[in-house]
Amino acid sequence: MSSCEILMKIVFLETDTLGNDVELAPFDQLGEVIKYPASDPVQNAKRIKDAEVVIVNKVPMNEATLGGAGSLKLICITGTGTNIVDFDYTNSRNITVANVKGYSTQSVIQHTFALFFYLYEKLSYYDHFVKSGDYIRSDIFSHFTMKFHELSGKTWGIIGLGEIGRGVADVAKLFGCKVIYYSTSGQNTNPNYTQVDFDTLLKESDVISIHAPLNNATKDLINEEELQKMKKSAVLLNLGRGPIINENALAKALKENWIGAAGLDVLTVEPMLATNPLAEIKDSTKLIITPHIAWATVEARQRVTQEVYKNIVAFQKGEVRNVVTQ
Repeated sequence: MSSCEILMKIVFLETDTLGNDVELAPFDQLGEVIKYPASDPVQNAKRIKDAEVVIVNKVPMNEATLGGAGSLKLICITGTGTNIVDFDYTNSRNITVANVKGYSTQSVIQHTFALFFYLYEKLSYYDHFVKSGDYIRSDIFSHFTMKFHELSGKTWGIIGLGEIGRGVADVAKLFGCKVIYYSTSGQNTNPNYTQVDFDTLLKESDVISIHAPLNNATKDLINEEELQKMKKSAVLLNLGRGPIINENALAKALKENWIGAAGLDVLTVEPMLATNPLAEIKDSTKLIITPHIAWATVEARQRVTQEVYKNIVAFQKGEVRNVVTQ
């Protein structure tokens, strides 16, 4: 460690959100490190009372949590989203906030297609057909009771053509899709793909995948009216944020066959509530929900920790790296 780097007290508030297989030992070079596996709303403020650096994922970073942390200089978020931070408060205290960008792009692209093909090729049905013994009892070498189609020639609509959305578009194009997109901000233009208005995307797409952030323009973007405009065979995928799709409307759409299927990696409340209307849908050819894992390949989780480490080192050297102010 160079002379310009200062040892600091660093507190991880929820290492469980990174997994027990990532390498955290390098942080010990940066100072005194305390690692708590999980957040405890009653204890969080006490745990960081003497911290100079807090590493966090979901714990609210506001006056209630930070008010007693008089030595706090840096908050490192193990993700991209910064909605947990009360920036008015942190800015008033001159507490630096740094996030991590781009760490999960390939993982989310990969998971988008995993969800899609599970639904599109009715894999849950065919897996059960074999494992139930029905294939052993079959008198024909093949079985195609549940119909499925080629992806080539279909229209793939993307909501949110950022880095992940562009990656999905590139892969969909390789499968022979026509790719169209809708910009929720109205400011994203890409000459490689066709930009359309929202109604056109809903009506023309065979597949719609969401890769947009949650904001005032995207909350409840997909509701009953929008679902009814979609093709009855359409597959809807949400890899953005849960509240972009109204879950009551989606449950109704799936039960009443307004659309073909839905694949979700995000929900309005996580972990999933017992009262979530989507919990009632048990048909896996219509719905698959994964527990917010699109970002969480081994490589992506390790990349997160490496980026957080670099953010702290940069801060110790007086350098600006991945700093966010609002």
